[in-house]
Amino acid sequence: MRDGFITVAVATPEVTVADCVHNAQATAALIQEAAARGVKVLVFPELGLTAYTCSDLFLQPTLLRGAEAALGTVLEATRGKDLVAAVGLPVAVGGCLYNCAALCQDGRILGLVPKVHIPNYSEFYEKRHFTPAPADVQTVTLCGQAVPMGAKLLFPCREVPELVLGVEICEDLWVPDPPSNHLALAGATVLLNLSASNEILGKASYRRQLVAGQSARLSAAYLYACAGDGESTTDLVFSGHDLIAENGTILAEQRYETGLLITEIDVQKLDQERRRMGNVAEGCPGYTSLPFSLTMVETQLTRPVAPQPFVPDDPQHRAATCEEILHLAAQGLRKRLQHTHAATAVLGLSGGLDSTLALLITARAFDLLGRDHKDILVVTMPCFGTTDRTLQNALTLARELGAEIRTIPIGETVQSHFRDIGQSMEDHDVTFENGQARERTQVLMDLANKRGGMVVGTGDLSELALGWATYNGDHMSMYGVNASIPKTLVRHLVDYAAQESRDAALTSVLRDILDTPVSPELLPPEDGQIAQKTEDLVGPYTLHDFFLYYAIRWAFPPAKVYRLARYALGQQFDDETILRWLQTFYRRFFAQQFKRSCLPDGPKVGSASLSPRGDWRMPSDAVWALWRAELDSLTAREAI
Repeated sequence: MRDGFITVAVATPEVTVADCVHNAQATAALIQEAAARGVKVLVFPELGLTAYTCSDLFLQPTLLRGAEAALGTVLEATRGKDLVAAVGLPVAVGGCLYNCAALCQDGRILGLVPKVHIPNYSEFYEKRHFTPAPADVQTVTLCGQAVPMGAKLLFPCREVPELVLGVEICEDLWVPDPPSNHLALAGATVLLNLSASNEILGKASYRRQLVAGQSARLSAAYLYACAGDGESTTDLVFSGHDLIAENGTILAEQRYETGLLITEIDVQKLDQERRRMGNVAEGCPGYTSLPFSLTMVETQLTRPVAPQPFVPDDPQHRAATCEEILHLAAQGLRKRLQHTHAATAVLGLSGGLDSTLALLITARAFDLLGRDHKDILVVTMPCFGTTDRTLQNALTLARELGAEIRTIPIGETVQSHFRDIGQSMEDHDVTFENGQARERTQVLMDLANKRGGMVVGTGDLSELALGWATYNGDHMSMYGVNASIPKTLVRHLVDYAAQESRDAALTSVLRDILDTPVSPELLPPEDGQIAQKTEDLVGPYTLHDFFLYYAIRWAFPPAKVYRLARYALGQQFDDETILRWLQTFYRRFFAQQFKRSCLPDGPKVGSASLSPRGDWRMPSDAVWALWRAELDSLTAREAI
């Protein structure tokens, strides 16, 4: 439960219609298994203690007494177990019968939540038997206990404030204004749905979208347990379609199976997203809180954590994402070119990944405008660190895309400048490096002025996070098309372009660029090869993009970022390496904010951006003492 991770489960037991003893035993067995596997919140299907398909048997007192006895068996099964289990049963109160969820913990009923929306269309005839939830919370007696009953009940955990349970039942989710909307506004972060949704063609896909969408709208986790094997098939088939979603993502799913579906949800992440967006902060009056307690234990992670969170795992999804990003970035540049009436787009091409991507986007923007690629001015500016490989790749790429090419060696100009400021050519310090970068930017800016054009920037999101850019050098442009694209995604975008190209020569040069080490090429080559490799200096971009996603996009504290990095990337990097570069990330991120405070315009294409006008506002003189103290306290002994 540290870092907000809670082990949760939904369960579909094999039921027998109207056999409450059998159903109670099947439920109790799954409670026992769930407790042994560390589950803290467990959800069973709608009316699972009787089976959903009892029809007019629900009007039989014998069945209702059997359901109450079955609940007694379930309560005993929870005794001494450190979990909360939600089970479904019919409950008679006065002259009404309610379709209820009973939340059970350690032998007692925390509360009863009746179904609000009773379906009575197509194959559903629930109004024949059940009454909608009463407007007010009332106290009823069940299994010898005085129990609060009502639709407006919340169940907060004392030990984990971000864990607040809210309950709705099946049809409640399918209506225009689900109870979960109001439960979330009242503070529920984890929504439980006890369901008996039958299966027909196409319904599973819609159900999946519904659960994922509701969890996204409410910045919540959604646990959906569905009736399955054992329900009557007189007229319907039930698939036991169990789903666990978190903030729009399906974490776990099963169909046509019985048993437990287990994963972990991150309630701290949900709480952070709500505070960031402010979309459920208004509150909702009239709800009753019924607190419960859990023992604070370590949650072992099994949930998927992508090692490259900016890059989709599925190749088909990745291709579609790459196409969409290229189109979005090109649309942004198209608008800026159109608005400024730019005669040309001026771009410095190094033969590296970032400038390659910028040129590909620029070519697309010109296609959208219906303009000839000859209006793109590509400038190569070889200097002390330029290798023949990168220079030839730049020239080939520009030629294959039909751009105008100018090669302007800047070595003599830089040396003259160094003489002016007293910089030795033998001193390969930061001045030696940055002098070259600033001269290149000056050339591009002046050419843009001369040609009535605009300079297209090439720096990416990862470089902005680390400050790996020369201030007023490659840090500056007139429009930064790569500004919200992290380095790991840059590589996939270029690879996608290579795959989609029908030009063999273009594909070949893109492949060679992909194989070239990432380097600013500001230091002299060694034996004709690149001497300065960026990842040797600032660390692997695989790690830094991971840190960027969780530390900045999700605002996770350093200890949690470290834990997730070890979990997702532990086979690729050892603990010492991860921690060392995590410290570098935070140190550089804080120290380099001044560069991000004056960035040029650029389109946001993904979920993260560091634009000072958009996603990220931070004082340039902020200190990282608190983050550093937490990093200093970390050791390899921290549990995953």
